[in-house]
Amino acid sequence: MAEEDNYTKDGTVDYKNDPADRNKTGTWKACPFILGNECCERLAYYGMSSNLLLYFTNQLNQHSAAASKNLSNWSGTCYVTPLLGAFLADAYLGRYRTIATFSIIYVMGMTLLTLSASVPGLRPTCYKKDECTATNPQIAVCYVALYLVAFGTGGIKPCVSSYGADQFDDADEVEKGHKSSFFNWFYFSINIGALIASSVLVWIQVNVGWGWGFGVPAVAMAVAVGFFFSGTRLYRNQKPGGSPLTRLCQVVVASLRKRRVAVPEDKSLLFETSDAEAAAIVGSRKLDHTTEFRFFDKAAVEVQSDYNKESINPWRLCTVTQVEELKAIIKLLPVWATGIIFSAVYGQMGNLFLLQAEYMNTRLGNTTFKIPEASLSIFDTLSVIVWVPIYDQFIIPITRKFTGHKNGITQLQRMGIGLFISIFAMVSAAVLEIVRLNIVKRHDSYDVKEAPISVFWQVPQYFIIGCAEVFMYIGQIEFFYEQAPDSMRSLCAALSLTTTALGNYLSAFLVTIVTEVSTRNGKPGWIADNLNHGKLHYFFWLLAVLSLLNLGAYVVAAKRYTYKKAVGTLR
Repeated sequence: MAEEDNYTKDGTVDYKNDPADRNKTGTWKACPFILGNECCERLAYYGMSSNLLLYFTNQLNQHSAAASKNLSNWSGTCYVTPLLGAFLADAYLGRYRTIATFSIIYVMGMTLLTLSASVPGLRPTCYKKDECTATNPQIAVCYVALYLVAFGTGGIKPCVSSYGADQFDDADEVEKGHKSSFFNWFYFSINIGALIASSVLVWIQVNVGWGWGFGVPAVAMAVAVGFFFSGTRLYRNQKPGGSPLTRLCQVVVASLRKRRVAVPEDKSLLFETSDAEAAAIVGSRKLDHTTEFRFFDKAAVEVQSDYNKESINPWRLCTVTQVEELKAIIKLLPVWATGIIFSAVYGQMGNLFLLQAEYMNTRLGNTTFKIPEASLSIFDTLSVIVWVPIYDQFIIPITRKFTGHKNGITQLQRMGIGLFISIFAMVSAAVLEIVRLNIVKRHDSYDVKEAPISVFWQVPQYFIIGCAEVFMYIGQIEFFYEQAPDSMRSLCAALSLTTTALGNYLSAFLVTIVTEVSTRNGKPGWIADNLNHGKLHYFFWLLAVLSLLNLGAYVVAAKRYTYKKAVGTLR
């Protein structure tokens, strides 16, 4: 009995596929390798992507609106590919092998991008600084590299946060209590990487060259892979539970086949495995029956035709846990949808905030030193680095005294506060643009790119977004992990990431519509090639209004949401 207590109760195994020894694996012993990996990977990603808009406009010679749209489409793809990576992790490979495989693809993409910016014949031809042309083959190589990175990140993004949380035993209350803290420090490590990227690496890209600017992130990604493999012996691994999409489809098909069958009032009459605790699905606990979406309960009603030669046909009869998995995903969707507008707001830091900064004074005080526009995102990063410890060490203990909740406030309340704060980021950006345009008008400097207003006036909008992130994004990561069915955690993490993809696509769509409408009759449009003739503040006001409407929709969705109830232990 004492020997059994040495092993985890959540079904995790070690690198040899033996039951995980709680004294030798997992917890904070394993987390430094995962957090170090994430820090270096994010350093690589942000070091490559933070200044990408200016690479498109200045090196590939793209128009402002086209560059903005191409960046949004690529960024969106980086957050759609996690659906594939998550499916492979949950169904077949497990999180460890998925992260390892896709990391190698990531390094290949970063290496090719470095070559495309440094090797003669592959790099654009420049006549002087920031005045370049690129042939179609050169642009094609650049995009192949970027989309290899997008594919590689698809296996890392949905798995790393869940893999870190897997290191804490769900069946042990002491270990489980550390999960919320892990998510806070996980996001903290992301922003340490982003801090270095938006300061040092952006400076290298602007002042040294794009070859080095992309080469250093490539090396950082290689270091990230080394960090990850170094902790192999310490990791706890959840076994993949088979295709989650197949199980969800089985419930839908079985429900439709039994659409005329009545659901009994007594839930004990619904089909479930005979094991008192473990579910039939590998890596999953049983889920308690809920009364929402009762149509799908029909899939768990037993009739004679469900049995084929004494074996159960899974396309005709499903367990209650399997039905509840589908219900859990459906219940997440309204909350998930409200993250799209927030992601569109967040995406402006690497997009239109950069364009705005290009038309401001980037000098540091009275010196000749110019701050790269993309480096302003350092204030978003600093905001997160400041707010994470404040939230973890002060806000949680203080609010816990009033609410009695172990985390101070619920995950849904945390996300709602983040959505509310994000509105003010767009208000701040719009007000700044109005002030900037008034200065341009007063000085009659429409054809001068640098307005006499310091770029540091952008700091408030960056800082507000950073504060909103700590509430919204960390709350979202934790919410989707906790509310996901046990065997679908990577898939649900990927689902939460798709809000970022859709936010980028929404931003690209809005830019397209706004450009189409506002440039009629020869007008320069809201997002003009020369922003001094544009009305960029209208676009920020549009996002502020959409964010306010989105907050209202979120409040409705959050009030209707019921939290998951798991029973028993993992198998």
